[in-house]
Amino acid sequence: MSYIISIVLDKRRAKENGAFPVKLRVYNKSGNVKKVKLYSLDIDLTDEKFKTIWINPENISLRGVNKEIRLKLQAIETRANNEAKEMTVFDITKFETKLFRKSSDRNNVKYHFDLVIQKNLKNNKIGTAESYKYTLKSLAEFSQTKKNCKVEKLTFNAIAVEWLNEYQDFMLAKNKSYTTIAIYTRTLRVVFNNAIESNDISKDIYPFGKNKYKIPRTKKVKKALNSKQLKTLFDVEVTNDNEQQAKDFWFFSYACNGMNFKDIALLKYSDIKNDRFSYYRAKTFDKSTEKTEITIYLTDYTKSIISKYGNKNESGFVFNIISKDDTNEIQYKKIKNFTRFTNDHIKRIAKRNDLPNDISTYWARHSFATNSLRKGASMEFISEALNHSDLNVTKNYFAGFEDEAKKEFANTLLDF
Repeated sequence: MSYIISIVLDKRRAKENGAFPVKLRVYNKSGNVKKVKLYSLDIDLTDEKFKTIWINPENISLRGVNKEIRLKLQAIETRANNEAKEMTVFDITKFETKLFRKSSDRNNVKYHFDLVIQKNLKNNKIGTAESYKYTLKSLAEFSQTKKNCKVEKLTFNAIAVEWLNEYQDFMLAKNKSYTTIAIYTRTLRVVFNNAIESNDISKDIYPFGKNKYKIPRTKKVKKALNSKQLKTLFDVEVTNDNEQQAKDFWFFSYACNGMNFKDIALLKYSDIKNDRFSYYRAKTFDKSTEKTEITIYLTDYTKSIISKYGNKNESGFVFNIISKDDTNEIQYKKIKNFTRFTNDHIKRIAKRNDLPNDISTYWARHSFATNSLRKGASMEFISEALNHSDLNVTKNYFAGFEDEAKKEFANTLLDF
């Protein structure tokens, strides 16, 4: 074992009544540095009492309060050893979390969701934390209204195949898409896997997989404007400054290889060198060990957008979307609000000009990709421009929306 667990009397400082605090001692032998940690048990005993109750209990028949203290200490020591034994590799931080939680937390869905949410917040993954919050809120609504069970009492055992099928029907009745259902149930599956990996629940109750609940598989609908629609949007007359700004930033994203709006907000003047700028894509930065820098060459148009909306002191962030003094949570909210602002106004423009009404910032990236392909760019070039991990990702990216491109290509075969 890489640890030793024991109950000790901490005699470094006596209390006014002459008693000392009883503590749980964990001696962690793993790693290069041996560590000893003491955990308070809210029990104070004199040296004599401690020896009577814990060290030499066989010398006297314990009764009353002394017996209760002995039993309490035995329960604590047994639980501590059990929690430690269940860990494949002893980890003091995980041990602390398991030891001082309620015994019911092992099988509690909300408890494990909260663990994931807090972990992501700690790692500044605000968006990921929000997605877990949305899923938990949806599960809580179903559990409360259809199962008469508050989410605080919801256990993993309760979420069986039938439960998940009923949840799916519940979501469909609320006009939620299969895509949303898939996102939420995949998130729940991650939490299930975490609880199993932590040895908090048995894998026997896992409700996903073969002959169990099947998470809906939906075909991603690729959203892209063709060349004609792009020209219409670019040439359209706007009715106010808000629409102009939305259009400008949509085309800035398009002209910068479909740059994500979060990356636009995070762009700094220090990233710009002469006729280009370089950045790391925020969405994939933490997901890959090999960090790939993306380089965008500036054009007259993209230079004009920076000149028009860029901070005049040319230090810090290029655009006045977020501030260096903002916390990660505030930055997340500001970027989300700016994206929503752009989407709202670009939709108003589209509605007046016979363009797809569901156009959004998401379309700029796909429009760049499809129109690059139609103009003869290679799949390898587009894959690099989009910062995809490999060519197969790019091929899947185009699946489902290239019928029109194939028709256009067929019609150009005799254009010698």
